[in-house]
Amino acid sequence: MTKDQFLSMLVLRGYPEPILVEQEAGGFLDAHTHPFEVKALVVSGQIDLVVDGVRTIYVSGDVFHLSANQVHTERYGSNGVQYLASRKDGSEGN
Repeated sequence: MTKDQFLSMLVLRGYPEPILVEQEAGGFLDAHTHPFEVKALVVSGQIDLVVDGVRTIYVSGDVFHLSANQVHTERYGSNGVQYLASRKDGSEGN
C-alpha cells in the first residue's frame, strides 16, 4: 500500500493523523498491550509481530492492525523499522 492510499483509508475509517515511529535495529518488546487501537503502514525496514502465538512479518508497504488491549510482542529487523501509526480509542476490528 502506498502512503497516499494509507492516509485515505485512515480518513475513511475515522482514524486520526498518523505519527512516524522509528525503532532501532534488532530491538524488541516483550508481551504487552496498548490502551488504543493501532493501524500502521511500514515505511521501511521490518517488524515481526506475534499475536495469539502467530508470528507475522511486515515489511515496507505492509499494513498491520492491533486492537486495543491486544497482547503482542514486537521484534525489529536488522535495519530497524519505520512506520506510520494511527492510534484511536476502542476497537472496530479493521
